[in-house]
Amino acid sequence: MPTERIPVQVAGETNVGRKRSHNEDSFTIIEEENLYLVADGMGGHASGEVASQLAIETIRSFFQATGEDPDATWPYKMDKTRKYEENRLITSVKLANLRIFEAAQAEAKYRGMGTTVTAVFLVPEGIYVAHVGDSRIYRHRDGKFEQMTEDHSLLNDYMKMKKLTPEEIEKFPHKNVIVRALGMKETVKVDTQFDVPRPGDVFMLCSDGLSGMIDDPEMGAIIDQHGADLSVCSSQLVEIANEHGGVDNITVVLIRYLGDKAS
Repeated sequence: MPTERIPVQVAGETNVGRKRSHNEDSFTIIEEENLYLVADGMGGHASGEVASQLAIETIRSFFQATGEDPDATWPYKMDKTRKYEENRLITSVKLANLRIFEAAQAEAKYRGMGTTVTAVFLVPEGIYVAHVGDSRIYRHRDGKFEQMTEDHSLLNDYMKMKKLTPEEIEKFPHKNVIVRALGMKETVKVDTQFDVPRPGDVFMLCSDGLSGMIDDPEMGAIIDQHGADLSVCSSQLVEIANEHGGVDNITVVLIRYLGDKAS
């Protein structure tokens, strides 16, 4: 049974940035499954690139297989407290984690590789958001721009444990250390949430090469200014992140939910 297309406008862009020699980020737009992904790989000798691409391809393959055959055997049991489509999303990410972990164990050159992942999955009832790591998902609604995900990072853990001043946050020595990622262990916990979108909402997935270079109010202002054309808006976000230093790879995917406007 074909998946019901959810009416959206989408744009995505990735850029190596100004300091890195190659791009370890990956993203994909799978419109036939209403699925949108960003992954930020880590690991030496380009293995981060391998990890992020493996995550994207594993999730894509699982969605295609289960979309064509809803009775296909799953590698993990369903959580009966969650709906089918949320289980489908979580399972795809868990499978991607296992594939990366196994690849890292199998070859010495991939040892220690891993990746973040963020996913937006639209269904007729609303939107599922899933993530592992410090790549983020934001929602822009009625001029308000807010982060939906919570970073799985050492800095965020410190911020939750004790209140840090803005100066302490700025000088925190381990900003890039993440405490949860795909490939770190054989199993992974996937954070999910459900949202009911409104027509005109813009959802933004990004790697920390964007959110680390531009603060939230400025990102929101860029969407306010350029959001009428998502391709222009994504290019502006990447360009300004580079202007601010471009110290990491930069990836962004923008999704505007059209709702009844499309009919």
